[in-house]
Amino acid sequence: MRVVTRPAPHIRDAFNLAAALRWQLIALAPCVAMALYNTGLQANLTLERLKLEVAPGWRGDVIQALGVGLDPLSFVAAVIHGALYFLPILITVGVTGAFWSWAFATARHRPPGQGLAVLVLLFALVLPPALPLWQAALGISFGLVVGREIFGGIGKNVLNPVLVGVAFLYVTYPAQMTIESSWVMVDAFSEPTYLSLGALQRPEALAWVATPWELSFLGLVPGAFGTTSTVACILGAGVLLYTRTASARVITGVLLGMVLTSILSNNLPGDAYFSLSFHWHLTLGSFAFGAVFLATDQTTSAMTDTGRWIYGFLIGALVVLFRVANGHHPDGVMFAILMGNIAAPLIDSLVVRANIRRRARRHVD
Repeated sequence: MRVVTRPAPHIRDAFNLAAALRWQLIALAPCVAMALYNTGLQANLTLERLKLEVAPGWRGDVIQALGVGLDPLSFVAAVIHGALYFLPILITVGVTGAFWSWAFATARHRPPGQGLAVLVLLFALVLPPALPLWQAALGISFGLVVGREIFGGIGKNVLNPVLVGVAFLYVTYPAQMTIESSWVMVDAFSEPTYLSLGALQRPEALAWVATPWELSFLGLVPGAFGTTSTVACILGAGVLLYTRTASARVITGVLLGMVLTSILSNNLPGDAYFSLSFHWHLTLGSFAFGAVFLATDQTTSAMTDTGRWIYGFLIGALVVLFRVANGHHPDGVMFAILMGNIAAPLIDSLVVRANIRRRARRHVD
């Protein structure tokens, strides 16, 4: 039970964990909107290219019953079609996460911890639309149990539970999560992301050259549910930074690490990824989403001010290194943040020790 102290002499502050979680949900709203619209848009565009007038499966029956059609130019048609993909995964992840949260709370004889709604929404947004529901349930189970609950619940975990679940799915079911996966949600049709095309070294590998950068910036490209739109992530970052829910040092550090490392890679010999400029790294894959919503997790990121700069810079640099050197995982964002989570305690420890030594020298002088 949460007790709020009101009379003096206690410090009174309306901002607490519940408020932070509410602001995170608000910040995620633009990404949810893009998840609904862009998912349906990509599906409707694919059906138009395939000259199909009816969407396959039960979704086609629902669309026909509603009479909204499959016009790619229709906003309503795109949102409804996208919702028929996003909502089943969100509900599956939510019900599974609620079960594990209830099970651990019951075993510990205490109320369920806060933060489940944010964790569930984040996890659903980073999944590919074609992922089977049972795999989504398995991923959130692993992320919640192994990534958080076994450490004692929210605020005690070492790694971001969302990333733990996603990494588990990447390792266990690579065909659904990496290069071979279908990011456009039409049965019997597969279209990889632009990053995946580059990793495949096909003639169309330089898809970003033929595609306007603005389209990728807006997020109107194939990809995971809520990670394609840099604009949506910027809006979310504005909310988090204004309410001081996220660290500006971490986000800025991630951007600096990415920019400087990409400039360095541009001057090295290599394939298409080495010549990829930083403004493309910003919009491709889940870079913006990871920098804003995942790297800034207050439990698993660095705690010291200087450490946050180093932590963010490390993540941004690792993203570019993973992309240019690892064709099997061309995005690299999730694993880069996990590496940052692992290094965060060490970074804080080194920063604190450096401060102690500096103060000791000042005292001696």
